[in-house]
Amino acid sequence: MTAVLAAAALLLAAGCSSDGPADQAGGSGQDAPSRPASSSATAGGTPPKAPPAKGSVEVAATLAEDLKSPWGLAALPDGDLLVSSRDEGTITRIDVESGKKSEIGSVPGVAPAGEGGLMGLAVSPSFASDHLVYAYFTTESDNRIARMLYDERKPAGQQLGAPDTILRGIPKGVVHNGGRIAFGPDRMLYAGTGETGDRGLAQDKDSLGGKILRMTPDGQPVHGNPSADSVVYSYGHRNVQGLAWDSEKRLWAAEFGQDTWDELNLVEPGKNYGWPEVEGKRGRSGFVDPVAQWRTEDASPSGIAYAQGSIWMAGLRGERLWRIPLSGAERSAEPQAFLQGEYGRLRTVLPVGGAGGASAVWLVTSETDTRGTPEAGDDRILRLEVK
Repeated sequence: MTAVLAAAALLLAAGCSSDGPADQAGGSGQDAPSRPASSSATAGGTPPKAPPAKGSVEVAATLAEDLKSPWGLAALPDGDLLVSSRDEGTITRIDVESGKKSEIGSVPGVAPAGEGGLMGLAVSPSFASDHLVYAYFTTESDNRIARMLYDERKPAGQQLGAPDTILRGIPKGVVHNGGRIAFGPDRMLYAGTGETGDRGLAQDKDSLGGKILRMTPDGQPVHGNPSADSVVYSYGHRNVQGLAWDSEKRLWAAEFGQDTWDELNLVEPGKNYGWPEVEGKRGRSGFVDPVAQWRTEDASPSGIAYAQGSIWMAGLRGERLWRIPLSGAERSAEPQAFLQGEYGRLRTVLPVGGAGGASAVWLVTSETDTRGTPEAGDDRILRLEVK
């Protein structure tokens, strides 16, 4: 409890959220009203504190370039990476030693449109024996999660087996499709979903939209879920695109807000995170306030990762990488922003080596997703040294 209360002291501001023009004002397709820059202003309007002295980021290398609409990223046991193309529906392997790109296959049934397509990837925790890769993707009728056999013995481009759908019926929309999946420390599969712009879905416990889901590797409800017959783990979310666990095995989630605040939430089973009744820190009974919040122009958070005692959060509209300290003497410090505007929109963060103590992270840019301004070489996977 002490750690939770300490983390809650991170009254960090800068926060509402949208993934670009079509995600503003609840997906109306109009830009949000302009606001003065406030990359570290607190919610109460007090002057920002000095950033932590130890925090730093260095771009150590560019691993890959010329990726098209990259979204999900997952590490294989040997360290090589799998990256999904949202709009092309393909999965590519990146050799982390040479940067060589090899398409391993496409996922049939993907219907890219708006913010939907082939999104999150996860590698089975038993990959050495089952060789399964999991994907979250949009079809003509819904969002779903499927697993595929990855057979490296087959020719390039033909190494993915037919999708075995383990969960279907996640609502789809032009916006707010969620899409992040990850295996937790409990070896269960978690998924962040969106409410597709239909706000009521977030509070409807019978809907899979606007939720964080927890399931077995076969897509079944897990013993210990809030409802024994449901994969719903938490609710009241608008659009969850970031999932990560810290050294204490606590689950953190990044979430797009609408007109006021983007959020970083500490997630507990069965809790209500407020949308659409509340957005950001409101202190209302029955709803869980975020630990940190940002204004739209500063964040629009997508992927997050835990490394070196901090959450590292990729910003789309904000075009920067945020560091949010969770432990030690820095746990009540302001977040730090890095790489502002240097690489454009940022989509996904993944620890190198997969461990919370990692001293490096992979960072995926997102300039070719129709909302960026791509330049030569976009999109990229960068290796960052972090402290």
